[in-house]
Amino acid sequence: MSKRVLTTESGAPVADNQNSATAGVGGPLLLQDQHLLEKLARFNRERIPERVVHARGSGAYGYFEVTDDVTAYTKADFLGEVGKKTETFLRFSTVADSLGGADAVRDPRGFALKFYTEEGNYDLVGNNTPVFFIKDPIKFPDFIHSQKRDPFTGKQEADNVWDFWAHAPEATHQITWLMGDRGIPASYRHMNGYGSHTYQWTNEAGEAFFVKYHFKTNQGIRSLSADQAAELVGKDANSHQTDLLQAIERGVNPSWTLYVQVMPAAEAADYRFNPFDLTKVWPHSDYPLQRVGRLVLDRNPENVFAEVEQAAFSPNNFVPGIGPSPDKMLQGRLFAYADAHRYRLGVNHTLLPVNAPKATTAQNYGRDGAMALRNGSRHDKNYEPNSYQGPAQTDAALSAPLAIHGWTGTHEAPAHTKDDDFFQAGELYRLMSEDEKKRLIANIAGGLSQVSREDVIEKNLAHFAAADADYGKRVEEAVRALRED
Repeated sequence: MSKRVLTTESGAPVADNQNSATAGVGGPLLLQDQHLLEKLARFNRERIPERVVHARGSGAYGYFEVTDDVTAYTKADFLGEVGKKTETFLRFSTVADSLGGADAVRDPRGFALKFYTEEGNYDLVGNNTPVFFIKDPIKFPDFIHSQKRDPFTGKQEADNVWDFWAHAPEATHQITWLMGDRGIPASYRHMNGYGSHTYQWTNEAGEAFFVKYHFKTNQGIRSLSADQAAELVGKDANSHQTDLLQAIERGVNPSWTLYVQVMPAAEAADYRFNPFDLTKVWPHSDYPLQRVGRLVLDRNPENVFAEVEQAAFSPNNFVPGIGPSPDKMLQGRLFAYADAHRYRLGVNHTLLPVNAPKATTAQNYGRDGAMALRNGSRHDKNYEPNSYQGPAQTDAALSAPLAIHGWTGTHEAPAHTKDDDFFQAGELYRLMSEDEKKRLIANIAGGLSQVSREDVIEKNLAHFAAADADYGKRVEEAVRALRED
């Protein structure tokens, strides 16, 4: 069987791919060696800007199957019939570290899911925790700066991490999650995924509901201690990538069961805390989990760069029956995610195979830009409305309108009866077993004890004490013990 002919980018055959052209034997290279110059120039441009957050990731394709009728709450077509399957792509990631970081670290995990529905792509961008550190997007760049590498030392600094948290009491709940047993998942397969934000569902009758998504792993929760994680990082920095790839290759396809919490829209205003606050969960006693379907991953990408690194998710990719809520963090991400991908990948990144719709065809009047692949023909106009049968609007809103009132301005979130930054962190602490509490205290103290300023330590200790007196007392004792050593 003859080999295929190696060619240049323009399709011309390559005569020699082992030796550069020179001026005589052993002489200097020639500028006319087009193949050499093309290879070097392309090699210099192989890397694109990495994600500012969620840079280190893994992904896989699969499907979502509806198992329970939820048409009373949403008119979304891909959720409209029990048994219906929709192709998906799921990207897991760490948050703070760079593309070359290790997998088994104490960090939240991204859980970004793309549904290739018949009504367009629906992106659900979440984490493996149901809450987050902050509730307003204006604080997000500062938060990430505090968690990333310090401009001077070039590494993550405890002073920066804990100083920001000292000024963000609302982070106490998420810190308790992160420093607890689930802070380092054993693998991507052995952790839950959450939409985290509050979203809106709208049914055929136009009734609106607010929902939270919970993807419960069917493999069971498994986590690593700090010592186990350090040992694993030393053996295989790509441990989670390795595990996911090999499991699917063996046919051990990981799966999750999707549940939702459903709140009638009319109940949101009078709920005892702000239901759109990303630092809080809805108690299951108020809004029980309702099963929706099953997510299965069954196919690995053929090319990690093309399909994982170039995968672009944006929470403003909605479909009819699903829309946003007044969650301020979600509102900020509706802009920020898509804008990040236009910077990283270009304005036509939605035409890349991993990002393009699969069950339908995108039809709009977007034109030109770098790497444009779909610019129409002589019969296609690039404006709307037109008289040439071009695509037209449906006049059917994707979701119900949100009622607003009051004055514009930089307002704090509306106050509800139990809107404080600490009570849910305290509830989470009190749910833990004694062994879980010991590990939580040790993890917090290990980082907080490294902070150089006593006032920063005191502010953080006050947050834990406000969540639970025992919690605060034990963290303080552990920090003091480590600092006296």
